[in-house]
Amino acid sequence: MSAAKKLFSKADKDAIVSAIKEAEKNTSGEIRVHIESSFKGDVLDQAAYVFTKLKMLETEQRNGVLFYLAARNKAFAILGDAGINEKVPENFWEDVKSSMQEEFQAGNMADGLSKGIKMAGQKLKEHFPYQSDDENELPDDISFGK
Repeated sequence: MSAAKKLFSKADKDAIVSAIKEAEKNTSGEIRVHIESSFKGDVLDQAAYVFTKLKMLETEQRNGVLFYLAARNKAFAILGDAGINEKVPENFWEDVKSSMQEEFQAGNMADGLSKGIKMAGQKLKEHFPYQSDDENELPDDISFGK
């Protein structure tokens, strides 16, 4: 099993997927979590690559958010698409990242990720509220790389 898949227990993975589903319940926004063992280069470049690979640029309102983690690199990034980035305050993603970092440093990886997902979900709800005709455009599961 890869380091990415070992990073979280089954209960942790279930809690993260539950946080995604809960956050998406009140918004048309889409949240994805992608975990890899490692990468080379810049974490934001790698997250942007994964964002494209997961077809996150294809949401109707361009309101997808990716939480990218690399286990061995101990690195993570949060990327929002153009639609959500136009709406959130300038330092919003850095604030989310800081909140998550505090949990990560305390050894609470799943809690940190869930906290970030909930924060993103609140902003998505605020700017992209759920509509009766909304479709879940992207899977809610955790995707894993090498």
